[in-house]
Amino acid sequence: VFAAIDYYHKVTNVSSNMKFQSAIVALVVAISAFDSAFSFSTTSAVNRRQSSSSSSILPKSRTTSLSVASSDISEEVRRRKTREERLEAASKGLQVHCVGLSIHHADVDVREKLAVPEADWNIASNEICSSGDVAEAAVLSTCNRFEIYYAASDPRAAMASVTKYLAKRSGLPVSTLRKNLFMLSGDDAVWHIMRVAGGLDSLIVGEGQILSQVRQCHLHSIEEDGCGGKVLSRLLNNAVAAGKRVRSETAISKGSVSVSSAAVELSEMLSMKDLNLPFSEARLAVVGAGTMTRLLITHLASRGLEKITIVNRSLQRPQELADQFPDVDIQIKLMDDLWDVVGRSDIVYTATSSVDYVIDEQKMEENGIASGRPMMLVDISVPRNIGDDCKNVPNVKVYNVDDLKAVVAKNTAMRQKEMVEAENLLKEEATQFIAWRESLSAIPTINQLQERANTFREQELAKATRKLANANLSEKEMEAVERLSRGIVNKLLHGPMAHLRKTESIEGKQQTLKELNAMFRLEDEGVGRGRRA
Repeated sequence: VFAAIDYYHKVTNVSSNMKFQSAIVALVVAISAFDSAFSFSTTSAVNRRQSSSSSSILPKSRTTSLSVASSDISEEVRRRKTREERLEAASKGLQVHCVGLSIHHADVDVREKLAVPEADWNIASNEICSSGDVAEAAVLSTCNRFEIYYAASDPRAAMASVTKYLAKRSGLPVSTLRKNLFMLSGDDAVWHIMRVAGGLDSLIVGEGQILSQVRQCHLHSIEEDGCGGKVLSRLLNNAVAAGKRVRSETAISKGSVSVSSAAVELSEMLSMKDLNLPFSEARLAVVGAGTMTRLLITHLASRGLEKITIVNRSLQRPQELADQFPDVDIQIKLMDDLWDVVGRSDIVYTATSSVDYVIDEQKMEENGIASGRPMMLVDISVPRNIGDDCKNVPNVKVYNVDDLKAVVAKNTAMRQKEMVEAENLLKEEATQFIAWRESLSAIPTINQLQERANTFREQELAKATRKLANANLSEKEMEAVERLSRGIVNKLLHGPMAHLRKTESIEGKQQTLKELNAMFRLEDEGVGRGRRA
């Protein structure tokens, strides 16, 4: 009471009697509100505990239902949720899912039909969310995998919507897609993205390029036109942090750990067999001048190869590579000279973003390359740059990303020990995310608790206001009374809400939620209307 009087003295300049009267009114209002709350909650909580002692604490499913209804928009044309709505939806039971295909599950001819350039990742995720069944989405498309990470409250509807999108994009029937797709939900999806970022699911275990790609996936998802809400953006960010830990705290990334290095190892291993020529004496050419080409040159230079021809559509990027590798004799040619360069090379690597074949059997015949001279074509692009029919050309050997598995087997065997250590680190990161995700389940209860307490406060304040109608309190005095009553309610609620927000075991949190729901009868309708004044 004295604290209330002191507080009121500080906020208003009315007479002492009025201060005292108003402070007491505010205190009585707040205490009356909680008296109303506990008058019905104590007995109810005891009865509920007795009646449900033999029942389970909560359903095992961690996914609550999220109902999104709109009377103004038909089911056929549902609007895309805004970014703010997706953030709000995170606390209403969204669960993480993953669907996609990778080099472990699907051949390159299927993967290339779904490949999405990085510049279009957000366009794809927006299209996925446009149905309304998916709340958050992010796309990761690389040469070895195409995966969609999404959050939704209705797994079945969301999976149907995503599958429909994949079928439309690929032009393949759903029955064919399902043979190649993998589908993961909940903790399994979280564990998968952690392994992807850590390099444990890569063609070459521990390769570093995938971490950069997951990081780009996260950055795109949080852009203004991205579809990564609170849950998905947190997951991707945690995955990037997990990948960094794996590479800094284990030795899994040492050695040849990228698709480019595997391509170099493969061509070095098969040079004598296919070309009857030592790898160090082979004439090399690379079509394209992007990141994969830079990595190729890095690994080629590490093996002592000092002369490489780069063919590209423009001169700027090849010149940047020439400046970056001053010890390598890099000759730069434009695409007009492609067939002249191919005709003079023993090994040709292709690494462009072209969606059409750069080299195929017909083009080789038209340009006089199908003469029977031994040649190796190594395609590390998805979609493929080299047609499969080039294998029909005499003495021409064609390899794509699926053929790198021979190199992978050797590298994986050397990294088994590091994989165990890496998985232990990834489990720690996955557990942290899952604990954070479970903490969101407390938000609806916190909101209900605040609303219930505020309802009681407003009811008791209204009663007191009617009884004091003749007290001639000014508007400023009534505002101060309301602020005081609100402050007392918030102080009393702080303890229960802080306890709910604490990270603890899932079972413990479920028990706490049940007790608070029973104590305050948060799930009952019509409670808290107050006694008749």
